[in-house]
Amino acid sequence: MWDDLLISTLRLSLPLVFACFGALWSERSGVANIALESYLLFSAFVAGAVAHYSGNPYMGMAAGVAASGVVGFAFAVTTQLGRADHIVIGTAFNFLAAGSIPVFCRYLFNVTGSTPSLGESARLSSISFFIITAIIFFALSVFMFAKTRFGLRVHAAGENPMALISQGVNVFWLRVRAIVQGALMAGFGGVMLSLVLSSGYSRDMSAGRGFMALAALIFGGWRPGAAMLACLFFGFVDAMQIYDQSHHILPWTMPAVLMQATPYAVTLLLIIIANKQSVAPKAINQDLESFKAN
Repeated sequence: MWDDLLISTLRLSLPLVFACFGALWSERSGVANIALESYLLFSAFVAGAVAHYSGNPYMGMAAGVAASGVVGFAFAVTTQLGRADHIVIGTAFNFLAAGSIPVFCRYLFNVTGSTPSLGESARLSSISFFIITAIIFFALSVFMFAKTRFGLRVHAAGENPMALISQGVNVFWLRVRAIVQGALMAGFGGVMLSLVLSSGYSRDMSAGRGFMALAALIFGGWRPGAAMLACLFFGFVDAMQIYDQSHHILPWTMPAVLMQATPYAVTLLLIIIANKQSVAPKAINQDLESFKAN
């Protein structure tokens, strides 16, 4: 039982972990990022489409990660040049993904909901690579925020960007780089959805995981270790409800619909708790000029 739960927890947690790191770099630089759903959906779609046409899952993975990076760059430039509210822009990107991907599916595959089902040779059956990659991203994030000039500047951009500007640092390109770096990390989550957890892309397959990853980041206080643990906890809750539907291990019985809603209910509960304890970066979702005025 526990072995199955462990494997299931890791499989369900890893997309959250990658998306969480995607938000971490963006938000620590001062850019609120709820566009994670668009990262996951675009990377999942491109990975599934390229894997279908090439028959090579590694080409699909590379293309999916690159697609997420492109979306991240577009989000970064839009938020920084447009000087619009980051939440509004992020919501627009999520709607863009939900609305445009079915059009692409229709054009490429003559269906609106999914890419063709992938054979075993075009999928990634093992999660070992993704586990190692997640650990590397965690260690890299901890090291960069603590020891590197770029990481320290990203932290400063989220807390006091005017201090960087006074030193001649281009905060615009600093934030763009941080957002794109995070988007590339998040792209691995989308790849997992279509090439590991499923046999291709299906419509809206992110199923709110981007928002759950953001909730984990907030609950973890924008710290890599705590946020990663929160993602693992969300994955465990999801794995538990799936396992209980077939094995009935819990002492109570609930309708399947309520059991499937459990991870989201837990997410909302933890957001309420974290909202009273976590302190967001001071410059998050603020234009540089408005931050200076404050």
